[in-house]
Amino acid sequence: MLEIIKALIFGIVEGISEWLPISSTGHMILLNEISPLLVSKEYLDMFLVVIQLGAIMAVVLLFWKKIFPFSFHEKGFIQKDIFLMWFKIVTACIPAVFVELFWGDKIEALFYNYKVVAFMLILVGALFIVVEQWNKNRISKVNTIQDITYQTAFYIGIFQVVAAVFPGTSRSGATIIGALLLGVSRSVITEFTFYLAIPAMFGASFMKLLDFGFHFQKNELLILLAAMVTAFLVSILVIQFLLSYIKKHDFKAFGWYRIVLGIFVFIYFGFTS
Repeated sequence: MLEIIKALIFGIVEGISEWLPISSTGHMILLNEISPLLVSKEYLDMFLVVIQLGAIMAVVLLFWKKIFPFSFHEKGFIQKDIFLMWFKIVTACIPAVFVELFWGDKIEALFYNYKVVAFMLILVGALFIVVEQWNKNRISKVNTIQDITYQTAFYIGIFQVVAAVFPGTSRSGATIIGALLLGVSRSVITEFTFYLAIPAMFGASFMKLLDFGFHFQKNELLILLAAMVTAFLVSILVIQFLLSYIKKHDFKAFGWYRIVLGIFVFIYFGFTS
């Protein structure tokens, strides 16, 4: 029962940190240090990735009409705009897939430690503040998903690679900063980031499940399902909050939060390691 309660807490943290640009990896590492799940290392490695499926299902539910390219009630079976959007999403995923396929294991061995996480929390937090200040009086050039070109999508994907290489960066944080520099509006890149997460999370979860195998013990399955369902429910609320928040605010507050958290991670692990 205690492990189920821990799983619920992991689900809450995942549902919040996956969508806000504050690094879910950083929060998960810190949470597992404070309240570790009593499971094998192999299971934990799988759990921390597959829990994201709960979060991504919230995106699928909330944006179904915007992401499903087939229509059964309107003229025309195929919705061309949605199909084109998915081609752009695939384009944006190419750099990260390439890096993961060829250097994934080496990256994890080199950079998955608290020093890198803390440093990237602080660095990206500072970049948020600087970029938002620079972006303050600029007029966005890209104000709809349809306005995103294949070239812009690929550049956004390159920024996403930074998150794939350096834990603590935040996938959404890297893509948002990159897109703001490219002239994409906050609302558009926030929504595009949600869609971009769909193939990334499904792909990563599938690979982790293959590596782990599907022979779960009863308690392992309950822990995973409890965390995923909680992440799903919390994600629905957080996504709606973020979409409302960015209509009137910029991302500076998240930048300051990241800096404070990064300093805390340095101090905490510095004293306990």
